[in-house]
Amino acid sequence: MNFFLYINRKLILLFGLAITILFLILIFYKQLNLDKIDLDISDKYLSDADITEPKFTINNETKKIYITAKEANFLNKDEILLKENVIFHSNDFSIETEKVIFNRSEQTAKSNSSSLFKSNNSLISSDGFNIYDNGNKIIFYGKSLIVLK
Repeated sequence: MNFFLYINRKLILLFGLAITILFLILIFYKQLNLDKIDLDISDKYLSDADITEPKFTINNETKKIYITAKEANFLNKDEILLKENVIFHSNDFSIETEKVIFNRSEQTAKSNSSSLFKSNNSLISSDGFNIYDNGNKIIFYGKSLIVLK
């Protein structure tokens, strides 16, 4: 016990101050190294889409048309802009295009981008289309090429 009474108070203060300075230097050194790390975040990972990989369905009495896309943005309460690899698929046909405006409440879809309609006996390439009447009717726009088998 008497040994601890003989320890110089100045020596304890200097030792504590040295440990504190070393600790602060270590923290600042680690912080500087973290700031030097270059985070590689490219635009292909970040998107301004509201929905990624959306899936919707147009329902009617006899069939369902499934809709998938890579991304989508809300235009208003009912309309959604589907972008990139938009595919309409049912048991009877499929349509592939790049941009579609899908109306959820009216169960309609419109596109002004080139599209490809495929079914068992026909192939239609057009400049756009309009699906209405709950998927019972499809109108193709612009220059169209029809191949019947």
